[in-house]
Amino acid sequence: MDISVIVPLYNEAESLPELQAWIERVMQANGFTYEVIYVNDGSTDNSWEVIEELCRRNPAVRGVCFRRNYGKSPALNTGFARAKGDVVITMDADLQDSPDEIPELYRMITEDGYDLVSGWKQKRYDPLSKTIPTKLFNATARKVSGIKNLHDFNCGLKAYRQKVVKRIEVYGDMHRYIPYLAKNAGFNKIGEKVVKHQARKYGTTKFGLDRFVNGYLDLATLWFTNKFGIKPMHLFGLLGSLMFMLGFIAVVIVGAAKIYAMHSGGHYTLVTNSPYFFIALTMMILGTQLFLTGFLGELIVRNSSRRNEYEIEMETGGGETPAATNEK
Repeated sequence: MDISVIVPLYNEAESLPELQAWIERVMQANGFTYEVIYVNDGSTDNSWEVIEELCRRNPAVRGVCFRRNYGKSPALNTGFARAKGDVVITMDADLQDSPDEIPELYRMITEDGYDLVSGWKQKRYDPLSKTIPTKLFNATARKVSGIKNLHDFNCGLKAYRQKVVKRIEVYGDMHRYIPYLAKNAGFNKIGEKVVKHQARKYGTTKFGLDRFVNGYLDLATLWFTNKFGIKPMHLFGLLGSLMFMLGFIAVVIVGAAKIYAMHSGGHYTLVTNSPYFFIALTMMILGTQLFLTGFLGELIVRNSSRRNEYEIEMETGGGETPAATNEK
């Protein structure tokens, strides 16, 4: 099968028939073998009834219905697990993503050799309250992820080589960082294509401003787990050791200053009267706690069943080593 199209949706009953007809026209015009997987994320309208009707009309259409609303990331992950096409394409159900982009996205994967191609809605039909935070968010994501050539991490229109979606796990709200997840899994051939962004035709947007706050928190989580997920002692142990040593040096200085004052006949007070003593003591305690946090993290990682899972690109050779012969 050439293409799997995955469409996560929530309350998009009005747009689904038009979207499906559009996808069918593109697939037939280009001679693609395909499937369309609609993942209904707990819609409260009649989206599921529409999907069932589309399935009856076209055997290439499949549907998955969640019991409740889980979010876009679980919907995508569910679709990825069921995709059979050589190229997997994701798009939103609100008709703001154009299926006419599918042939070029497919070509970039199959001919240009990209593992992932992300859409870039260079010209957007969104209010400034959405576009300005989006630009700031994408600038931060580029800096943290190191993927300098992407302008729109959160664009719903993306194309993947099948092995990419089978090797990444999208959870929580991590759909914003799928290119980063792919890079962390060893898929570095990530490209971008300028795509047409259309004004929403039906319904209203399902995302609020809170997604930008959550987006930064998720980015921090992803950066930390990628950097220190299998070696937490490298962060907590280092910070803890530095803090403990600074606190210890400060305590020695406070104590040495008192001893010097005592022997020189100058005025001196109890070390406990100095605020520096308590600051130093606090640093030593915090340093010890950070060190122990890193140590406990190492114990957890050591007992993880996935501690020795690595992404292997390919293997060669399968013959057995010939048995040794005793020649005289």
